[in-house]
Amino acid sequence: MKSRIMTGTNNTHILIMAGGVGSRFWPKSRNHFPKQFIDILGLGKSLLQLTYERFLNICPNEQIYVLTNADYADLVKTQLPTILEANILLEPSRNNTAPCIAYASYKIAKSNPAANIVVAPSDHLILKEEEFLNKVGQALAYTANNDALLTLGISPTRPDTGYGYIEYVEGQGAKSNEEEARSKEIKKVSAFKEKPSLENAKVYLESGDYVWNAGIFIWSARAIIEAFEKYAPEIATLFEKGNSVYNTSAETNFIAQHYPNSPNISIDYAILEKADNVYTIPADIGWSDLGTWASLHSVAEKDEQNNSINCGHLNISETQDCLIQLPAGKAAVIKGLSNFIVVDDGKVLLIYPKGDEQEIKQVAGQMVKDYGEEYK
Repeated sequence: MKSRIMTGTNNTHILIMAGGVGSRFWPKSRNHFPKQFIDILGLGKSLLQLTYERFLNICPNEQIYVLTNADYADLVKTQLPTILEANILLEPSRNNTAPCIAYASYKIAKSNPAANIVVAPSDHLILKEEEFLNKVGQALAYTANNDALLTLGISPTRPDTGYGYIEYVEGQGAKSNEEEARSKEIKKVSAFKEKPSLENAKVYLESGDYVWNAGIFIWSARAIIEAFEKYAPEIATLFEKGNSVYNTSAETNFIAQHYPNSPNISIDYAILEKADNVYTIPADIGWSDLGTWASLHSVAEKDEQNNSINCGHLNISETQDCLIQLPAGKAAVIKGLSNFIVVDDGKVLLIYPKGDEQEIKQVAGQMVKDYGEEYK
């Protein structure tokens, strides 16, 4: 039984970001049906559905918002039948994370100035959900009483070069009375680091003062709006203009007209790398961003030959270290493969060495160029 951290006077609001196209999971993830809407783990639920259900342990559905591209409105409604339609925030253009977070923050603050906000991607895996809920609860308690922009940092388990890193300073978390014991786990962020070389990644891991940047943020509506005003005034000015129409019938037209004029910039560049009140909580939550087929293979259930298989009718022999995903009702006979990705989405069949998967995005682009947009 998962713990629930809801209270009767809960000011917590959740923003689930679900607008990406997941191009690294081509051909299963395509523009019309991207990664977050796919049952990529073979659990009978999409990543978005798993994320939404996880956050129902934190606040009621009326306080959960999904930010997505306008093209995916019907997908969200279908997969999340209990979400309020007014809580599906549609981006008319893809302008990265800072504008969509600003839009949602101003909208929420208009209805609840005391709101405390959790921002999370829709397509990440969290295996230790109980620990995740505990850490989020700790973060929410902290940001409700401190002017802090807080990130949930992932304790690194290896010198990975595919993630950004956050450097923190020990003993620098702000403290306040009854929160003093809890705040010892909250670290002051000193720097954000880009994806490092292997040599630097090893240094980060050995130092013990770095966490992976998972893109999970917790802050009050007041703190993040003040940060936009201070560090990204162009974004603040744009979305402040909507204060008279948020949560009214005029909101949709305002966003359609003004949102595309916002700069294309991430929340990291716009705010977090500039602000001096950024903190992190190191967390071991069984996290993966599922950014590649190889990362999915590493966390998925596997057979004795280290094959991750998601299909019903398969005759397999002399095959190891492979990821195999076929559509329902599709049968396959596979012999003699080692370290391959085999994915059939019904339209496209991909058979590719797992070690070369960084080429798949380029190959997908060439397929579109050669054979048309239907393969995008």
